[in-house]
Amino acid sequence: MKTFQLSAEPRTDLGKKAAKALRKENKIPVVLNGGEVVDLPYKGKLRDGEKIVVIEKDQSKGLITTDLVVTNDSVRKLIYTPDIFAIELSLHGEKRMAVLKDIQFHPVKDTILHIDLLEVNDKKPVVIEVPVQLEGHAEGVKAGGKLTLSMKKIKVKATYDKIPERVVVNVDNLGLGKTIQIGDLHFEGLELTNAKNAVVCAVQLTRAARGAAAAAAAAGK
Repeated sequence: MKTFQLSAEPRTDLGKKAAKALRKENKIPVVLNGGEVVDLPYKGKLRDGEKIVVIEKDQSKGLITTDLVVTNDSVRKLIYTPDIFAIELSLHGEKRMAVLKDIQFHPVKDTILHIDLLEVNDKKPVVIEVPVQLEGHAEGVKAGGKLTLSMKKIKVKATYDKIPERVVVNVDNLGLGKTIQIGDLHFEGLELTNAKNAVVCAVQLTRAARGAAAAAAAAGK
C-alpha cells in the first residue's frame, strides 16, 4: 500500500457539544483503536487523549484508545479516493502506523462527522477492503458476452505491509455465462474473507450472444 502522512492532535474535550464545536472549526473528531492491551487496574500513566476501554471478554484487561482531532483538509486526499493507504500518523511527537477503519458522514450534507482509525504493525494481521482490478480479454466477451464486475472491493486479511493496493483478477479464460467467485481466487500471503461463493465478476449472455448460440445450434442440426 501507499503511505499517507497525517498529523493529529490529542483530543481531551469530549462529548457531543465539543465534537460539534470542532466541526464548526473545520476539524474532525477521530478515535485511534487497536492500541496496547494492559492489565487492570492500570498503573501506568496515560498521555493526553488516551483512555482505557475494558475488554468485555476479560474484565481484567483493557485496551488503550486515543481520541484525536484532524483538519478536514488534511484527510481530503485520504478519504475522497478509490485508493487505500497505510497511514503514518504523527502523534505525541512520534510516528504510529494505522489504517482507515470507518467514516461517518452527515446523512444530508455528506460532510465527515467522525473517523475511526485502527493502529497496525507488521506482526498482527488486519482485514481491509482492497479494490479489484480486472485484466485480460475474456473468452466470453470475444463470443459476444458482456463482462461485469460484481465486487469492486474484496476483503483481505494480512499484515498491513503485505496488503496490495489492488488485487488483480485475470479473466482471459472466463467463458459465456461463467463467473469467478471468491473461492476461485488465490493470492500469496493473503487470506480472502468474503464468502467463498460470492461472485467477483461474470460474463453475461447478451441478446446478441443468445441469438448467435441459437443460430449455431440450429445450423448444427
